[in-house]
Amino acid sequence: MTASAAPALSTTPATSPRTAVSAAPALAEPDLRGHTVVALHPHPDDEAIFTGITLRRLADAGARIVLVMATGGELGGSRVPLRTGETVRQRRIAELEHAAELLGVARLVLLNRRDSGLPGGPDSTHARALAGAEPLALASRLAEIVDDEGAGTLLADDELGVYGHPDHRMAGVVGTIAAELTGADAYLATVDRDGLGPDGHLVHGAARAAAVSFGREGGEIGLTVTGDTRHLAVKRAAILAHASQVDPAELPEHAFAGAYGREWFRRTGPAARPGVLDLL
Repeated sequence: MTASAAPALSTTPATSPRTAVSAAPALAEPDLRGHTVVALHPHPDDEAIFTGITLRRLADAGARIVLVMATGGELGGSRVPLRTGETVRQRRIAELEHAAELLGVARLVLLNRRDSGLPGGPDSTHARALAGAEPLALASRLAEIVDDEGAGTLLADDELGVYGHPDHRMAGVVGTIAAELTGADAYLATVDRDGLGPDGHLVHGAARAAAVSFGREGGEIGLTVTGDTRHLAVKRAAILAHASQVDPAELPEHAFAGAYGREWFRRTGPAARPGVLDLL
């Protein structure tokens, strides 16, 4: 399919997917025109892996999507050759621009912090490492974006960082503080570790590499967002746009819907009233 009807990125260009995934019933979208959602993620590819269906559905419903990326994923290496003079960061940002347009992102903002690497590693002490950032200062920058955009909804990782990576944990802290500063409804991304099963999702390998646990029990999760065949196709294409990080063999089409067809969120504070994600 082709990702359609989304505003062009205000900072970067890209293209669209033609990928079939296992069938799912078509979903009717609510009318979310006039709503703006800001989504914070720590590394390029997190936006597609953990919130790809959600972002695409919000965009299809008419919401304006602002994606804020905290780092360039500099320490992720590259599974494909880089061009002469090209850095991992440059390749990953180019991939991010492609994925962002597939997901319907209208504006991409780079916070320009540095990837912190694995827990306890030497890179976490780098002067610009996300894990070592001053949370309130970074949250204030994010809050300015939320306020400037008039956004009523903020997506970020939960306080456990989805799978315990220090950058994901920091993104959770920063997002939660920014929501408190702005009054935006906060939806905090996680995964249902029981619902995922023992393997099959990229978070399993990431958690093993970092030697950390991941996710939540199902009873701790307040909202599950699903998608139809179109949304699954876009999500798979957006993940595969990060070719430096993801081998297509890791995303077999026959198993994709089972592993990636649901996205999970928690809510914080007294904001129990339904927000825009609850309408999906």
